[in-house]
This record gives sequence, structure tokens and C-alpha cells, in this order.
Amino acid sequence: MYDATPDPYCYPGTTVLKNRLGLSDQAALDAFEADVVTQRGTEPLPAGRFSPSHFRAVHRHLFQDVYSWAGRHRTVRIAKDGSMFCYPEHIDAQLRSLFGWLRDHDHLAGLDAASFARQGAHFLGELNAIHAFREGNGRTQMAFFAMLADRSGHPFDLGRLDPEKFLAAMILSFNGDETELTRQIENLT
Repeated sequence: MYDATPDPYCYPGTTVLKNRLGLSDQAALDAFEADVVTQRGTEPLPAGRFSPSHFRAVHRHLFQDVYSWAGRHRTVRIAKDGSMFCYPEHIDAQLRSLFGWLRDHDHLAGLDAASFARQGAHFLGELNAIHAFREGNGRTQMAFFAMLADRSGHPFDLGRLDPEKFLAAMILSFNGDETELTRQIENLT
């Protein structure tokens, strides 16, 4: 669970995010969200130019049935396990910078597998540190990055994804070590 105070995204007196169904029980919201996002993930994801607006469109697509704010950047400061993500007032600038880096690196096209994994780990780690949305960052990042990998000639085999190892690698990258995230990406290509 994310730490966020004060949090207008939640029902008063709870940590349950306001949602389109009005679910106030966290377990019920989690189940609904998992079902709907899984279903939306089987549909074609929005096409785009691998830009901040494209990234927002992917989030909107995945979470549109759950949250009215799907596809919009968060407006509150959040942390997880004591680690602060990008302050909301800096999200736009940080995304423009990161996606500028991606554009300058030709969207990671033309790289061998090892270089793709290394540069991809950098991109994904930075995107995670920004954490643009109030909820759904990891799933949106993975869907978006899988599209980028496919476009770059390094399609993912998500059947080889070990969620616990990948999450641990993302945490290490947040703390400046992209080595394990690079390994995890190499395992998927």
C-alpha cells in the first residue's frame, strides 16, 4: 500500500481509492480492478509515439473502468516503504525529460539484446521513480515497456516473468542499481 497524506483520491477515513463502482472494501476493489485491468490488457493497447501522452493513454485504457482519473497524473505526494516518488509538481517535466532521452536513443531500436536490456532497465527504472499515477503504475509501465520492446525488435515472453524477482529488481533500480533489472529484462527477451 502507498503512503499518501492528505489523499483526496481515497474515501474519507480510509485508504480505499474512490472508484467507479463505489466499492469501499479494499479486497473487493482489488478483485474488481484485477479482473477489469486483465480484460483491458487483452485488448489492443493505444497506438502512439512512445511519448508522455501515449503513456497516459495506456494508463487510461487499462484503468478507465475503475477510476475516473485514469490517464491523469496524480496530484498528491506518495511513497512506498519510505521511498518518495517524484513530487507531483515535477511529473510533467520529468516525463518530458525521460521521453526526450528515449527519443534521443531512437526508442531503443537497433540495439543488440544486451544493450536493449541495459538501456531499457534505465528507462523503466526512471519511469518507475516518477510514478506518474496514483495507482496502476507498475502494470502501465510493464504494458508500455512491452510495446516498446516489441517495436524495438526485442519482444517479451511474459510467460517467463517472475513478478517477485521483477519487483525486487525495480526496487533495486529505485535505489540506483539497475543490474538486476537488466537481468530480468534479458530474461524476458
